[in-house]
Amino acid sequence: MKKELIELRVNGRAHEVALEPSTLLLDALRQNLQLTGSKRGCDDSSCGACTVLVDGVAMMACTMLAASCEGREIATIEGVSEHGCLAAIQKAYGDWGGAQCGYCTPGFVMTVKSLLAENPDPSEGDVRAALSSNLCRCTGYNQMYAAIREAIAAERQGMVAK
Repeated sequence: MKKELIELRVNGRAHEVALEPSTLLLDALRQNLQLTGSKRGCDDSSCGACTVLVDGVAMMACTMLAASCEGREIATIEGVSEHGCLAAIQKAYGDWGGAQCGYCTPGFVMTVKSLLAENPDPSEGDVRAALSSNLCRCTGYNQMYAAIREAIAAERQGMVAK
């Protein structure tokens, strides 16, 4: 199949990449841009390990064509840190042991970032509903929810995670 040159805007930077029209966003990120934080878990949008933000909305990169993202802003886990410091959700995940093996963590973090951008003061039910598309095989989720509550409180107080 013939490759086409497209521009993907990822984490605030423009990248020109030559891709086949059938290239998935996850493959373009991992193989062409070497942004390997987003993981391949299921290939059918059922685990959330590949979650990225597209124009601020949490999307599954394993089923989205890269070409459909041309002209849109893509954010990956590599772009979450703020001014060289961990974002509140990243710090809280570390503090609370929200990640065990870490495979699913980027997807969870990106989903939480999207939720908090839309709703800065989500209820426990809102958090659980938002995370219903993300799966973890290692934790019992309690540490994750504790980390998310801490991150919400930190952002509410305007604290910068260090």
